[in-house]
Amino acid sequence: MSIYLIGLLWVGGAALTTAVLTYLIRRYGDAETRDANSEASNQVFTIVAGLHAVLVAFVLIALFDAVADAEAASYQEADGLVAATWAGEAISPAVGEEVRALSRAYATTVINDEWPAMREGRESSDTGWDQLDRLRRVVAEAPAEDTWQIDRKTEAATKLWDVYEARQSRLDAAGGGVTAVIWFVLAIGTVLAVFLPLLFGGGPKLRTHIIVTATLAATLTLLLYATYQLQNPFAGGADVTPEAFQAAVARFG
Repeated sequence: MSIYLIGLLWVGGAALTTAVLTYLIRRYGDAETRDANSEASNQVFTIVAGLHAVLVAFVLIALFDAVADAEAASYQEADGLVAATWAGEAISPAVGEEVRALSRAYATTVINDEWPAMREGRESSDTGWDQLDRLRRVVAEAPAEDTWQIDRKTEAATKLWDVYEARQSRLDAAGGGVTAVIWFVLAIGTVLAVFLPLLFGGGPKLRTHIIVTATLAATLTLLLYATYQLQNPFAGGADVTPEAFQAAVARFG
């Protein structure tokens, strides 16, 4: 099922449930008590809703930044791998052939093995680390006799270090997300922010009160759904793809 359809179902369900609760409270509740509690409920709602809005904003901004950083890290890793391969090929034909084969194998492992694991929130195997370590050893043990070869060997080693750093950032992003404590606070804050307006007098018109509370519930549910979809950069609504590594494999031939 489409994530957009699922989101509409969640938002619509929250709005409908809140609308029904508002109607029942207004229809069968004590109007005088509700009117007397409106001022106090309004003051508490202002504080709770304000704090909740700040928390949701910080969480969503952090998740948006994490998605952008994960995508940038994937391109940095793939570009570093291509640059290291080109530098390795400049050392000697034999070293270049081995470096290209190992780089192609590493990029293929990232695409076929690691990316599905990151989407599902599973830990990746050590195959990628082993391949990258073999690539590092090939470059480190490559014979270099003149200044040109030494410079290319140094450049290849430097680019491989960039690959190591970008790889670690990518794996860290896949294992991040929103902690259970933050989810607990977000859920409780949403419930309180929706519950308090139910205690308002709501004015003389029932329809207005229902629209206000249902809209509030729908908006907060939408923000929670966006948080859920963005907590893993490689799945859900973010869905960072291995496009950078696919392009690298195409360059390796």
